[in-house]
Amino acid sequence: MQLIYEPPRKQWLELTSRPAQDPARLEKVVKPILEKVKRNGDMALRKFALEYDHVELDDLFVTEEELLASADQVGEELKAAIHVAKENIEKFHLAQKESPITVETMSGVVCQRKSIPVNRVGLYVPGGTAPLFSTALMLGIPAKIAGCKEVIIASPTDSMGQVNATVLYVAHLLGIKKILKIGGAQAIAAMAYGTESVPKVDKIFGPGNQYVTAAKQMVSRDTVAIDMPAGPSEVLVFADKHAEPSFVAADLLSQAEHGADSQVILVTSSKRMVDSVAQEVERQLATLPRKAMAAKALENSRTIYFEDKITAMDYINMYGPEHLILALKDADKYAEMVENAGSVFIGNYTPESAGDYASGTNHTLPTNGWARAMAGVSVDSFVKKVTFQKITPAGLQLLGPSIEAMAAAEKLDAHKMAVTLRLQKIKEGTNEL
Repeated sequence: MQLIYEPPRKQWLELTSRPAQDPARLEKVVKPILEKVKRNGDMALRKFALEYDHVELDDLFVTEEELLASADQVGEELKAAIHVAKENIEKFHLAQKESPITVETMSGVVCQRKSIPVNRVGLYVPGGTAPLFSTALMLGIPAKIAGCKEVIIASPTDSMGQVNATVLYVAHLLGIKKILKIGGAQAIAAMAYGTESVPKVDKIFGPGNQYVTAAKQMVSRDTVAIDMPAGPSEVLVFADKHAEPSFVAADLLSQAEHGADSQVILVTSSKRMVDSVAQEVERQLATLPRKAMAAKALENSRTIYFEDKITAMDYINMYGPEHLILALKDADKYAEMVENAGSVFIGNYTPESAGDYASGTNHTLPTNGWARAMAGVSVDSFVKKVTFQKITPAGLQLLGPSIEAMAAAEKLDAHKMAVTLRLQKIKEGTNEL
């Protein structure tokens, strides 16, 4: 990890950079995939499955038999853990449901806003180097709570043409029956454009590698909504002298092991912590099955020392991390200063992996600085906030003159006429409509 002491503010913007990605290169790779799926549908999906996953797919979707059989392939201990996570995620997301808001802004003028579910949603569940069945929980639960009519999961298969059994178990647990056996940019294309077998969705959700993220951003330009750019993963740990170095190192490595393009940042106000954490990272890294991948991610990562904690928080808010861990003595105090972060983990006993799996918050979060403007997935992500208004004749008599004056000032005569004609009708007393 690159070590930087007391960087001046003029250097901060540079220090918010993530691992270099070439948008032009990504688009050059992804665009032909999108176009082939759009043009050739199911045939393109089967060809990509053979090319990338080395499997011949008879069925593009998981069969009912495969879905039911998944329960026998998941151990009881893991099932119990999944049920704990499901209960916590449901509790937190159920609390996010909003009742309609109704306001009479003036006599006879009633405005309302209510949440209406997105009709058909596609959930991308990564399954490459690590099948993330937890993502099925994080996306499936709020989709069901929001009331989406149709939910489709897309997840790649193994070399035997099977979607990960735990992903299927979670899908069955949530009542999601349509699971597409396709991953990568081609899965995003299938859900965005639709094929003979795959229905076109209204919105696509889920994290993924740089190709999946690029595909989501590209299809969002013209055909489908997306939740946010989500991936590659990142974490920033802010640690003072009271932090436990082994905890900090484990938190850093927990994101580094996601992939070589992940980034981890240690911000600390303790010079002792710099060395202690570095030693722990080396010790723990050697024990990890995914150590080669994690080591590559550490090359993209930094340790930054700030003596002043307030200055450190200013930098952290500029960086806008996906995950922010406050391993500080006064962690609650500094949590109040957070402006930009996907999700915040407060105190030495709140690991980032708690949010990844089972605390109840969502782990689908904005990366690459998008936390400065966007929030992570919630029930709100699966609904549209639609506004309504109803005006009585008496209400229009009160409000109408203001509308007429404003429309006239903007030289939009038809806007004004739409009010004037109604006011004339009311004045004539022939407004029995």
